[in-house]
Amino acid sequence: MSEDRNQILVVDDDPYVLESVSNLLHEYGYHVIACKTGEEAVSRFIRAKFYLVLTDIKMPGMSGIDLLAKIHDINPRVPVILMTGYAELDMAINAVKKGAFDFVTKPFDPDYILHTIGKAKRYSELLDLEEDYKHKLEETVRKQTQQIFYLSREVIRRLTAVAEFRDTCAGAHVSRMGLYANKIAEFLNMTIEFTDAITYAASLHDIGKIGIPDSILLKPAAFTPEEFETMKAHTTIGHNILEGSSHPVLQMAASVALNHHERWDGTGYPHGLKGEEIPLEGRIAIVCDQYDALMGKRPYKPALSHEEVFHIITEGDGRTLPAHFDPQVLDAFIKLAPTFKEIFESYQD
Repeated sequence: MSEDRNQILVVDDDPYVLESVSNLLHEYGYHVIACKTGEEAVSRFIRAKFYLVLTDIKMPGMSGIDLLAKIHDINPRVPVILMTGYAELDMAINAVKKGAFDFVTKPFDPDYILHTIGKAKRYSELLDLEEDYKHKLEETVRKQTQQIFYLSREVIRRLTAVAEFRDTCAGAHVSRMGLYANKIAEFLNMTIEFTDAITYAASLHDIGKIGIPDSILLKPAAFTPEEFETMKAHTTIGHNILEGSSHPVLQMAASVALNHHERWDGTGYPHGLKGEEIPLEGRIAIVCDQYDALMGKRPYKPALSHEEVFHIITEGDGRTLPAHFDPQVLDAFIKLAPTFKEIFESYQD
């Protein structure tokens, strides 16, 4: 079996796409094995070691989603990126549930393909580090306990990785969300179970962005009203992905994904919930998300200082109002503001 940390398996039945993508990756130092069918790709994957598979989603015979399942039957750790001209939400959600790492849409943006492959490579390296750490723990932790712990945390970590890598601006943001939420839950004297759950669940608040088209998600400017309506759908998409789990963290994550844009005064979305109709985890997440979004630089806005953000959240600026937040959660934020600043400054991409 060959060993090459830069070896990529590219699969497409369109000779032009296969050649253009292969040439692009060759130019940037990747070793590419090109296949025209899913069946040929499975055969090559068995015989050689690849750290990444890039496949068209629509192919005669074995489709890209079928190939994804075959690849992960052989090695579930290998990231699979799907190439598609049919970026439909149902297909995106279905593919992610089946383990797809990410999407690139046709016609291709070479910079975005390279960016996505780079993310997948870093993800693969993180999994290798995690695997090494896991083996060390196995020496001192009973096998059954370890299996239960890693099963639940592995699912959450992988889902968090999807949330982080799908959005080029989201890296440290998802980590900070969990830390902010943890501090507020502790301040409110919530149970250990609630505090532990929201620490992980808050990091999954934007998981639904995997279903938002790249043209909107990566737009370097403010949204049009129509685009904003599309972006709002990330709340329900995230809930649909996470709902139905028996795991308490994922149950809370589904709630956070759905409710982190609901406002105390009833002016939020997607359902316009008001006051205590909004689950507490959603009321905590909106303050955390608002603080971090205002602090950070975005294509459509500059970064603000901690003092400016504190004033906006506690006094309002016309767009953001104190009435948007649960008064108890807002009071916790006021008391914890120095801690929020420290978290933001300490955890950067």
